[in-house]
Amino acid sequence: MGRIFAFADVSKHASRKSCWMSYKGNVYDVTPFLADHPGGDDLLLEYGGKDMGGVMADPTQHVHSNSAYEMLEEYKIGELGGDEKIVSKDWVASVDFQPDETDTVADFNRNKFLDLTKPLLAQVWGAPWTKEYYLSQVHNPRHLKESARLFKWDILEALTRTKWYVVPIVWGPPTIFLFYLSLLQFTDPSITASSVLRLPLPSLPTPKTSAVLCTLSSFFLGNIVWTILEYTMHRFLFHIDYYLPDANWALMLHFLLHGIHHYLPMDRLRLVMPPTLFFILETPFTKLAHVVFPKAVANGVIAGAFAFYILYDCMHYALHHTRLPQYMADMKRYHLAHHYKNFELGFGVTSKIWDVVFNTVLPVNEK
Repeated sequence: MGRIFAFADVSKHASRKSCWMSYKGNVYDVTPFLADHPGGDDLLLEYGGKDMGGVMADPTQHVHSNSAYEMLEEYKIGELGGDEKIVSKDWVASVDFQPDETDTVADFNRNKFLDLTKPLLAQVWGAPWTKEYYLSQVHNPRHLKESARLFKWDILEALTRTKWYVVPIVWGPPTIFLFYLSLLQFTDPSITASSVLRLPLPSLPTPKTSAVLCTLSSFFLGNIVWTILEYTMHRFLFHIDYYLPDANWALMLHFLLHGIHHYLPMDRLRLVMPPTLFFILETPFTKLAHVVFPKAVANGVIAGAFAFYILYDCMHYALHHTRLPQYMADMKRYHLAHHYKNFELGFGVTSKIWDVVFNTVLPVNEK
């Protein structure tokens, strides 16, 4: 299969230095032919970055011989992918929204993107698409009853699928421990994690009232820190889209990090972060907390951030798959609009507060 382009790729090449055109679903780089075109280069440049189906078929413009069409094939550099659009600014939010299942064969034949019946990651790694085409497709959701495979090997595939309750089971105990450790350290600064986690269990001081207040203050600061991280990471890391290099390794990383969630947004096993991924993402931030704050404050802040992370991931799952109370129902409509209406707005998942602050609120029409 040759290179697959989006029409946006073609549109970028409309000058004497680089002149591309499309015709009958194929893409041509006619730059070397500009000087030799019998009708002059001005006519070609007029259609640079455009589709030339109309002018090629119009005898009043210029009659083309069979040899002209054969010559055109010499400049073929690839083909256009499908242009089906599922995301729409007219999409109307509904709490009971249930998408139709994707016809995997028809979808692949129509869009030349991913074959959902085969492991996806190898397809992204070896894909012939440009970045523009990848982004145009990955933000148009598909839906399967069962999770699509990322890897051929079961041991790797298992690491990419996570039940929602794994999040509180894995991260709840460290959160509680760090909160308690913060209490102890505000009471006695000499206490460390290693001095608490040893056998036999040591005799520990009873936390002072002042320590409780300090830990709660640190914990609430961690809550606020998480809401900022939730917004900024979603907007500037997960949606780094247009700053991605046009290279398959970059598309693969994007797909693993967040692209698959936009491509298959209702996949129940890929709505919360696998513990391995969250560990990789949280490690630099927890280390930074210990650089910025004294250890008692740092542990309280980390506990508060972890607590809100657990809330975030469980709420994210609920927004996609659960009947909800009013506030969460409103946030469900808001978050689904991020997937189905405009993925460049509406980055808040647990609240809209930072969307309001940074002017990225997504207007949502309701049924």
